[in-house]
Amino acid sequence: MHRLSSLCCATAIVMSGSALASDTFNVVTTVKPLNLIVSELTQGVATSEYVIPSGASPHDYALRPSDVKKLKQADLVVWVGPELESFLVKTMASKPENIALSQQHDISFRYYAEKDQEHAEHENETDHDHESEHEGHHHNHHGIDPHLWLGPDQAVQAANVITKALIKYDPLHKKTYTANLSTFTTDVQLAVTQLNKQLKPLSDKGYYVFHDGYGYFEQQFKLDNLGHFTVEPDRRPGAKTLLSIREALKNNQAYCVFSEPQFSPAVVKSVTKGTNVKIGTLDPMATDIVEGKGGYVRFLNELGQRFSKCLN
Repeated sequence: MHRLSSLCCATAIVMSGSALASDTFNVVTTVKPLNLIVSELTQGVATSEYVIPSGASPHDYALRPSDVKKLKQADLVVWVGPELESFLVKTMASKPENIALSQQHDISFRYYAEKDQEHAEHENETDHDHESEHEGHHHNHHGIDPHLWLGPDQAVQAANVITKALIKYDPLHKKTYTANLSTFTTDVQLAVTQLNKQLKPLSDKGYYVFHDGYGYFEQQFKLDNLGHFTVEPDRRPGAKTLLSIREALKNNQAYCVFSEPQFSPAVVKSVTKGTNVKIGTLDPMATDIVEGKGGYVRFLNELGQRFSKCLN
């Protein structure tokens, strides 16, 4: 009788545990860098995960059935907005528990310059294969720069917006969410102070990046970006752009050219061949950064180290 009682009790505990697990508030983000922020805000009270593999480009991703299921079942979805994840617009239309960060007035966005828009339009005219290669997936290079996670100020602003949503949908844990936000904000501000000292001596050293996605970070730390190979990472650079960069490198106008791990560095190697310029790598998708406490600061510090190593 005693054994039967113990068995019933153990079963009850297991059932209670599984029920508790299924009741845990779950946030789904689109890209890993956003999840770095969310995982810190939900620390200790909720779970978070992301759907786009960190090695894939969010500019041109095709949702799998498992992704759609994950998004539909989430208690809250956090995404940048149609400027980055255009493939998500239809799915989010039927999911009211979502935050499109690009639609939030409390975030100070960077806007693409008109000259970049004209450059993108020119590239469209000269690259006849683009439309067929990408099956009509086209992104206009104007308006809001969607890479807001690369700006520490914008990350803190986004964290405030996300925290409000977490409290709205999971009010029982308001105290923890608020405390987590405070810790996150303090940690990011401290990291910015340290990175300012580290990167200030590099402000007059020019470089090229693979795609125009680092504006927020560059703006924050006053770095000297001379240009980019392509406006979007999923389209090949135009011949005119490559020739222009090649000439600048031969004239010793740049210290470094940065490629990205998500895309083939072959084009970067071909343009830098025969020059003294260094090649570095920047990873805007935080592929190797461990999530959890301090994850976003690790991401910022990693970017700072990559710039320092190549420009020094």
